[in-house]
Amino acid sequence: MADGNRWEGKRHVGDLRKQARQLENEIDLKLVSFSKLGTNYSGSREYHGNSIEDASDHEKSDTAPLLNKANSEHMFETMAMEIEQLLARLTQVNDQMAEYTQNISVNSHNSALLHTLQRHRDILQDYSHEFQKTKANITACAEREDLLGSVSAYKNATQRRTDLYLKENEHIRNSDRLLDEQISIAMATKENLQGQRGTFNSITQKLSNMGNRFPVINSLIQKVNLRKRRDAIILGFVIGICVVLLLIYAFH
Repeated sequence: MADGNRWEGKRHVGDLRKQARQLENEIDLKLVSFSKLGTNYSGSREYHGNSIEDASDHEKSDTAPLLNKANSEHMFETMAMEIEQLLARLTQVNDQMAEYTQNISVNSHNSALLHTLQRHRDILQDYSHEFQKTKANITACAEREDLLGSVSAYKNATQRRTDLYLKENEHIRNSDRLLDEQISIAMATKENLQGQRGTFNSITQKLSNMGNRFPVINSLIQKVNLRKRRDAIILGFVIGICVVLLLIYAFH
């Protein structure tokens, strides 16, 4: 009966060791991929930060990383979650082996199991340390790039605001120049009208002086004007009579 229990215990421990090795292999592969993802993640962020100022559109399309920022962040979170789950499962298997070693008698077989258990614990510790280190590096890189991106965005916004202020200042200067031109044109027009007014006043004054010097001419001019006015009145009277006669003839 004891031999049967011992055999069952060995088989149980063998299964646990097999599970532990499988989990360790999976974690090792995941950590390698996780480390490469961290490199690509950092490279893609550095590329997006530097290409804004240094690379042309053609160079961007040729040298851009395969993973963009959004895909890298999604894969980072997914792989981190998978590795944490595998580490939790490996921890559970190690705990089960530790529990089994505490229930068996102290002998050479138990010493071998303790040595095997310690080796698995060391591997688990190394994997956990490597995972946390890689995760911390990627997180620090992401925080650094986000901070630099915020500073760059602030600088770009400030530059755009400065450009708008400069354009607005240029528009104001152009408006001032146009107003100055309009004022100059108005002043020139005013001076021209004042000159014409002076000319007309001068002509009127000369005519008045001429009339005062030659009374005969002035009297003759007045008679001519009276005659023209009388002729206009007579002509209007005649035209009025003709119109009345035409209306009477038309209605009869």
